[in-house]
Amino acid sequence: MTDAVRALAQQWLAADPDGETQDEILALLAGPPADLDQRFNGRLAFGTAGLRGPLAAGPQGMNRVLVRMTAAAIGQCLLEEHPDPLVVIGYDARHKSEVFALDSARVLAALGIRSCLLPEALPTPVLAFSVRHLKADAGIMVTASHNPRQDNGYKVYWADGAQINTPIDSEISAHLDALTPDIALASEGHALITQDTGALSEAYVAYAAGGVASHSAKDLSVVYTPVHGVGRVTLEDAFAAAGFAAPVVVAQQADPDPDFSTVEFPNPEVPGTLDLALALAQDEQADLLLANDPDADRLIAGVPQDSGWRVFTGNEIGALLADHVLSKGQGADRLVATTVVSSRLLAAIAAHHGVHYAETLTGFKWIVRPGLANPDLRFVFGYEEALGFAIGDQVRDKDGITAALVFAEMASQVAEQGRTVVDLLHALWERHGVHRTGQVTRRFAGPNGGEIMANILETVRTRPPQALAGRPVTEV
Repeated sequence: MTDAVRALAQQWLAADPDGETQDEILALLAGPPADLDQRFNGRLAFGTAGLRGPLAAGPQGMNRVLVRMTAAAIGQCLLEEHPDPLVVIGYDARHKSEVFALDSARVLAALGIRSCLLPEALPTPVLAFSVRHLKADAGIMVTASHNPRQDNGYKVYWADGAQINTPIDSEISAHLDALTPDIALASEGHALITQDTGALSEAYVAYAAGGVASHSAKDLSVVYTPVHGVGRVTLEDAFAAAGFAAPVVVAQQADPDPDFSTVEFPNPEVPGTLDLALALAQDEQADLLLANDPDADRLIAGVPQDSGWRVFTGNEIGALLADHVLSKGQGADRLVATTVVSSRLLAAIAAHHGVHYAETLTGFKWIVRPGLANPDLRFVFGYEEALGFAIGDQVRDKDGITAALVFAEMASQVAEQGRTVVDLLHALWERHGVHRTGQVTRRFAGPNGGEIMANILETVRTRPPQALAGRPVTEV
């Protein structure tokens, strides 16, 4: 451990307003030097969605000091582009999310930057919608989405309503590297900090409900779970605004709970997370099961069969939604997009409907880019296999609420024809061939996890395998 690391830890301690992380730093200073070095050498890096990591002291964790520094770096970047920027700030119901959001607004106010705070813990799509609705210059969403309970995160949008991308992410990182932990703060009641009264949520609900045929799912029996997250109220409001029947909500998971008490991992893709919802759907003899992840930007869906419930994969939902959306509209100027790790079925569906198709790198920061790069085209649908779906161009990020509405509309309409959603999927397979995909998950935990993963990927890029499972690799 160098003297510089210990000096940084002392600086961090002096700037930290949180008693929990202060105690953590004191313990690190008094403990083995290697532990302190591990926590204060380097910092969390901007990934596909900004910052995300464990709630912990120091630059390698999510805490109030790092959040304040990040807000200051964002503010400095904004002031280089705009004389009077506006930032919209939202947060989920995870531990410390609300105070991270307020700290961000106070830092921006100290820099002379206006901010609008969402009034309560709300879904990420509401924040993403609000950036464009208010014509803001940036958006900040404090969320770790479906990460484990010990994590939090910091998602950043720019004026176009999309997640930050190159070179903005690098510019923010450069500003962040130049900052020290002692960041100036304005008072909580500063005139540059305003709080939305609920108008933004109302505008989002009206937008979401406007994308489906009114009353089309008024007779559909739906069971829904927000998995202890913030999606329930917004989804219920959107269903009501669309004239849909109110969903039956899993009571044990209905309200926000930062500890996600009934699940081991708050990701609807993980086996066991939907057990309570599936049991309730069976008891209710429901027509449809819908679930969001904790910040409601993802959706998973299932329907009953004679053999039990059929829960669809992200690729299957993506194909079903895409075909439904394209069947509802017209025009060869429409554009759909997905990623290199998603099914190729979307390309076939796009060709069938005579619309443009784009394939991007992983993540919604990339999926929405073809629409931005081709303003003469209409971006109507994008998805990634990890349960992320964007319907239309107003929310330039994945949106589990509007996806739930459109899926319910589709399920209701097909039921009126005496068919099922599974029948729809089989029809797509008959038209385009069966597309089956699977997912293999590898987690890289610990402070060096990101570096290990990056090294593996670099090896694959520079020295790709010549064969896989005994078969030659013909294209990379």
